[in-house]
Amino acid sequence: MKIDFAVVADYALIDRFGKLSVLGVFQNVWVASFPAVHPRVHLVIRLKGTRTEVGEHPIKINFADSSGKQLISGDGTVNLSEPPAGVLEVEAGAILVFDVPLPEPGRYQFEISIDSTMHTTVPLIAARAAKPPTDGTESG
Repeated sequence: MKIDFAVVADYALIDRFGKLSVLGVFQNVWVASFPAVHPRVHLVIRLKGTRTEVGEHPIKINFADSSGKQLISGDGTVNLSEPPAGVLEVEAGAILVFDVPLPEPGRYQFEISIDSTMHTTVPLIAARAAKPPTDGTESG
């Protein structure tokens, strides 16, 4: 089994036919001050496998800071369904939603493990937002 792609987004869904829709893919967040929490981050993963990998597969997500300190984690299962006759490759989508803690500016990452094997990481970079001018002028 492999990860076809993994991204963070503002929103994602899987429709009743298994089609994955993703809105607002991002990697950087700007906040007014730290510590902060970025609400409702959708971690979107699409997996691909072969007919021999049909069935349930455990998935584990860790969200860690740049030193590797785990801040939050989550787990669940992904189910690869039997494909129609003649189709050799199967796919499944997974969407996990987190309120991510951001204790300080810097690089964070989601670490994705499937079947107890680390597969990939997805970065998230947090920075302080520029302060608006205080003299009444606008920049742009």
